[in-house]
Amino acid sequence: MNPVHLIDLHFQDTPGVIASYAFDTGDGLALVDTGPTSTLGALEAGLRDLGAGLRDVRHLLLTHIHFDHAGAAGTVLARVPAARAYVHERGAPHLSRPDRLVASATQIYGDQMDRLWGELQPIDPDRMTVLEGERTLKLGSTEVRALYTPGHAVHHVAYAAGDELFLGDVGGVRLAPTQTPRAPTPPPDIDLDAWRDSVERLRRLDARTLHLAHFGSYPNGPAHWEGLLTTMADDAEFVQTGREKGQDASRITAEFTERLLAQLEGEGADLPARFEFACPPWMSVQGLMRYWTRRETRAAPTGGDR
Repeated sequence: MNPVHLIDLHFQDTPGVIASYAFDTGDGLALVDTGPTSTLGALEAGLRDLGAGLRDVRHLLLTHIHFDHAGAAGTVLARVPAARAYVHERGAPHLSRPDRLVASATQIYGDQMDRLWGELQPIDPDRMTVLEGERTLKLGSTEVRALYTPGHAVHHVAYAAGDELFLGDVGGVRLAPTQTPRAPTPPPDIDLDAWRDSVERLRRLDARTLHLAHFGSYPNGPAHWEGLLTTMADDAEFVQTGREKGQDASRITAEFTERLLAQLEGEGADLPARFEFACPPWMSVQGLMRYWTRRETRAAPTGGDR
């Protein structure tokens, strides 16, 4: 396996928030996630530092289609006719017809869409390799295993190349070695049961290094996974306890944020501000509240059960 290079995308001029990863396949460069179009300049600068450019990219390995991971994919493909994207089958239609994706995000970000994310160009379906379940990709001289890892999103994929494991968001947000990984849980389709299953599958792999989109590369080991599962369960329980007490979303969000930032402060003085930027707590609360509501709806008896 050729060396893996982290490219810091300096999202909103802030280092250490969103990463893309590049490695040589023997058939051009592979990029694991492109980041949003708003950081395309930083992506190009990172490639130049490697003595390369967009022209050398042949494979876009997309972990999922959220803007901070795949927003620039269509633009890169438009500029590099020889490149193609790899994406899970449940995400692919949204990249070829992104109108609904853009409309949904606009409800959250409003007039900040362009500043935050930039343009989301549609991708010709013929430029995509659509992934189902587990699949081994032969990219030049490099074998890459695409692993279906739902939980953060129903269309989430991790990639294993040699002993390198590229986790997107399923491996959590970890901004420093001292920080316990935490699950990013924005709406709409957080599924903690599926996420735990994905973690159990990934932690059994013979991987040496974990590469996180948010942010950095860390040695693989039990502490990473156990920390992620513990904080995921604690955050979910905190939100559910607030719901059971009848607290409204604003109060749950305020108390969740206060608790989270205090915990991060204990792990590093700079972590609270950076984490709020990388993974806004209010979005995590929204996703967890939706998760609990959907679980309760599924568990409720139907008329035929009376």
